[in-house]
Amino acid sequence: MRLDSVFEPPMPLQHRYRVLFTVLVILAGLLASLWLGGRYAEQRAWAERSVEARGQLLLYAQSIRTLVERFSSVPEVLALDSDIRSLLRAPQDRQLRLALNQRLERLNAAAGSTVLYLLDTRGETLVASNWRDWSSFVGNNYAFRPYFQDALRDDGARYFAVGVTTGIPGYFLSHVVRDDDGTLLGVLVVKLELEDLQREWLGQPGVLLVADSYQVVILSNKPAWRFRALQPLDEQARAELVEVRRYAEQALQPLAHQVHRHIDGDAAWARVEGPDGSRDYLWQRLAMPEEGWTLHLLSEPSGLADSVRSYRLAAAGVWMTLAFLLLFLIQRRKNQRLQAGIRERLEREVELRTAELREAQDGLVHAAKMAALGQMSAALAHEINQPLTALQMQLGSLRLLLDSGRPEAVREGLQRIDGLLQRMAALTGHLKTFARKTPAGLSERLCLVDVLEQALQLLAPRMRSEQVELRTQVDAGAEALGDAIRIEQVILNLLHNALDAMTESEVRILQVGISREGETCLLSVEDSGGGIAEETLGRVFEPFFTTKPVGQGLGLGLAVSYGIVRDLGGSLEAHNGALGAVFTLRLPTAP
Repeated sequence: MRLDSVFEPPMPLQHRYRVLFTVLVILAGLLASLWLGGRYAEQRAWAERSVEARGQLLLYAQSIRTLVERFSSVPEVLALDSDIRSLLRAPQDRQLRLALNQRLERLNAAAGSTVLYLLDTRGETLVASNWRDWSSFVGNNYAFRPYFQDALRDDGARYFAVGVTTGIPGYFLSHVVRDDDGTLLGVLVVKLELEDLQREWLGQPGVLLVADSYQVVILSNKPAWRFRALQPLDEQARAELVEVRRYAEQALQPLAHQVHRHIDGDAAWARVEGPDGSRDYLWQRLAMPEEGWTLHLLSEPSGLADSVRSYRLAAAGVWMTLAFLLLFLIQRRKNQRLQAGIRERLEREVELRTAELREAQDGLVHAAKMAALGQMSAALAHEINQPLTALQMQLGSLRLLLDSGRPEAVREGLQRIDGLLQRMAALTGHLKTFARKTPAGLSERLCLVDVLEQALQLLAPRMRSEQVELRTQVDAGAEALGDAIRIEQVILNLLHNALDAMTESEVRILQVGISREGETCLLSVEDSGGGIAEETLGRVFEPFFTTKPVGQGLGLGLAVSYGIVRDLGGSLEAHNGALGAVFTLRLPTAP
């Protein structure tokens, strides 16, 4: 036995290196795709959360602006009050002081503000809405407050600070009071405690911080975060804050944070050493220049790990798909020949089924045509029976005339018989023409008036027996493209339906019109049968849908007619007119 017939030859060393290199490339690409997918997921997640956070901050800013603007005009309006000016001119008037204290108390309750109070030019409080309380502002001097100093300089000011008397933070809106000649009399101040607004934020997600111009947190939905400094305060800033007692005795601890990556100008991914410990947050900012404040929203990256994992898996899947794409292409070439053979067989099958469907459709059209002829058979038999009866009478008269030797009278009788025979031949000839099968797709130049006359000739017996008044308004020059026999079948179906609709009507009027409209020829059929119900108007062209009693129709006439008109490049529409239903046939005009 030969050894090479039992053992396979060892794999060449070069081939082994090639396989190993290919595996290493695939693994390296897999690791790179995992890293890139995770990085992209992080950036996308932070960007989406940044948009959401900015929307939240806009809502918070709007709520603050709404509250402030609600009271911004209060001190300015009260500064025009004559009693306030009178008190500032005569501050020793006790009766006027009492009246104004009571009045400010009522105004403050009605407006919903915290405190309304009046300062003279030295900063001493003359009257206040809280004059009854233990924390009354009356008699206190607030000349050191910036809202008083700024109002004297700029006529008005806005300022946030912790209350000296109450120890409760508030937002102060002030406006100067002047005499009629412009002389400075004092300053009117309204204090707003934002505690209610802050309580509304408690249940909101994330950490909301409202920082003033010194970047000190003055409001927050997390009480432990208040009065934290977002940036270090120098000695000058601390001296200014102590001088005006802006934050009272608050320690102003720094809020340490480290930025990992900037997302955009107003958003960053940062680690914050907050009261709840060291955590990573999305830090979003929004400036409020009118108040000199900045809104900060710190959102935890919830769901970030799941998003990163999903993107990494997706990136790995894409890379593996690309790695095995070559194998797919090789296999695809092998399958192309098989698919070509299958495609060819399917095309033949589709052509065969299409031909069968076309044949079935032609059969359905012809069956509908035969059904129409069957409906007209009784009336046509009566129409033919009249000439036959006249022929019998004429033949009897001819025998008598021949026996009496009157050849001229016999010749006249033969002419009358010939006319009757021609009438019968024309009627039966048109019936045979109408009954024959015509191939689908035939298009010829035809006069719609001639086609209408042929259809009316077939229905003339029924119209006379049912005493239907025919009204026509036709354009004799209207010529369209189509199949005359199929168009006549459509017109017969429309006329039959119109006559059926007027069976129970006392007034039977059939209106037929032919006109041209641009590149379209229109043929309309309107009856006086009362119209079609609105809920069934949109279904009249559906197969097997009929409003006739059981046994008087299968609901195929209008469906077949709709298909015929569509194959000829036209359209068939239905709506209700003044007397009853109106069917409009549109065909392309013959060039």
